[in-house]
Amino acid sequence: MRIEDVRRHATTPLTRPAFAPVTPWFTDREYLNIVYRTDPDALRAVVPEPLQIEEPLVRFEIMKMNDVTGYGPYTEGGQAIQVGFDGERGEYLHAMYLDNFPATAAGREVSAYPKVLGSPKLYVDEDVLVGTLGYGTQRVATATMGYKHETLGLCEARDQITVPTFMLKAVPDYDGTPRVLELVRTEITDVVVKSAFTGPARLQLFQHVLAPLADLPVLEIVSASHILTDLTLAPVKPVFDYLQAGTR
Repeated sequence: MRIEDVRRHATTPLTRPAFAPVTPWFTDREYLNIVYRTDPDALRAVVPEPLQIEEPLVRFEIMKMNDVTGYGPYTEGGQAIQVGFDGERGEYLHAMYLDNFPATAAGREVSAYPKVLGSPKLYVDEDVLVGTLGYGTQRVATATMGYKHETLGLCEARDQITVPTFMLKAVPDYDGTPRVLELVRTEITDVVVKSAFTGPARLQLFQHVLAPLADLPVLEIVSASHILTDLTLAPVKPVFDYLQAGTR
């Protein structure tokens, strides 16, 4: 294989890349979002500077991707923390668990999504919307919400989906030291909200050493939403370089 042919491959393995070189389009992407109040000290222990914590709020999410170009259907779950950066309010993606390896690899390599493999599920159980997250054989989260109790304004739902998102991109060099260590930002702009609902909700988090969602304990449920969308993800852009920043 010639050098110019090698250059056309974005990831390994060379002859069978881990993910398709496409911009994924999500059709009928379904969200269960539960925003809850947590311990401010627990947040300060995991949110990196220069991000700022204004309120101790976390969003637990389960997302069911019913049809995704390049990846196929899969489900994803995790936590996003409300933060501020440079005068802008957004979310810091703290943890993400998926049941699809290509989507996991692409999210980590192409962008900076903190994705690892897990077992999330989203389904309707009689009159309740249920989201669960497992790691191996162990349950680490259970979320329940009354199924379509009240309609949620489509503009409000869109605002929830399109909030600016911050992530930490860390790529080690061959000697183990950081080669890339950046805070990056992205924001969904290409989105169609098809339906949106709200209602009563509960969230249980269970202690697990490698899926430590419960380190951000649930103190109070603030809001919940169930949203159906079509969308595509925007590329990330670096906003802070830790290797170039001065130390205190």
